[in-house]
Amino acid sequence: MFSDVSLAVISGPLLFGFAGVLALLILGTIAAFILPTMQPGKWTDLGPRMRSWWVMAALVGGALLAGWQATAILFAFISFLALKEYLTLAPTRKEDRLIVLLAYLSVFLNYGLIFADSLFDDSYQIYLVFTPVYVFLIAAAAMAWIGRTDGYLATVGIVHWGTVVCVYNIGYIAFLMRVPDSETPAGAAGLVFFLIFITQLNDVAQYCWGKAFGRTKITPKVSPNKTWEGAIGGWLTSAIVFYFLAPSFTPLAPVHAAIMGLVVPMAGFFGDITMSAVKRDIGVKDTSHLIPGHGGVLDRLDSLTFAAPIYFHLLAYFAIERF
Repeated sequence: MFSDVSLAVISGPLLFGFAGVLALLILGTIAAFILPTMQPGKWTDLGPRMRSWWVMAALVGGALLAGWQATAILFAFISFLALKEYLTLAPTRKEDRLIVLLAYLSVFLNYGLIFADSLFDDSYQIYLVFTPVYVFLIAAAAMAWIGRTDGYLATVGIVHWGTVVCVYNIGYIAFLMRVPDSETPAGAAGLVFFLIFITQLNDVAQYCWGKAFGRTKITPKVSPNKTWEGAIGGWLTSAIVFYFLAPSFTPLAPVHAAIMGLVVPMAGFFGDITMSAVKRDIGVKDTSHLIPGHGGVLDRLDSLTFAAPIYFHLLAYFAIERF
């Protein structure tokens, strides 16, 4: 029920994971002091990045420990901020305010289905189709109803793309908290922690490998700073860590852990360059300046927008009976 506020299961692996993140934050903070003096001009953005990482880690970690309700509320707010950044940059018009309003309303409807999961057993099946199908149908019909034919296809497509990426895909992170703790060794919070940890590790590993050894551009027209050395190094690092930590955080068999270890970081990479392509099309470097050293919320979420649904669906297919 909505009144049943439940704290997350604080398992041994989850505590170990929090301790590992704390150690990485401390090491990163030390590096932020040392590296800029060793290689002036090359690591200048590391200090702001690390300060932001401390804040983000505290927010997400606190929500995970507080339980599924707190996690859902946090990610609903994050989805709202990401959607706001996207719609602020997207080429929409004042005349499109009805469909933009519907996009914001989708945040409440999408996360409302997660809260409804405590009341109805089949809410997952509804969640699967509600935003990509029914929110789209409602928005398209509303645009036609008010007679907005000028730029109709472009507007509906632009707004629906943002709704799916910023709201629906990110919502899967919160929905993971509805997995029964008995189905996974580290509880539902462990599944969410593992997804976020691996995805962000992939981003950080790509950044570090690229800074240290990057020479060959991988997508020069989309993301000029990304290199093959950084992408492959980050991918392999994340895949190996995923495989060896999967038994502690997930109920995956070894072969399934190997598959997901390869697929999830790759999905994160494509989420990153896809959002870079969107920003190139719009003509901006960052979606906002809300997070020092990182840009906007959507800049920090880009990898998760692809990785979260793939991680969720593969877990559901391979191991989670709940779904």
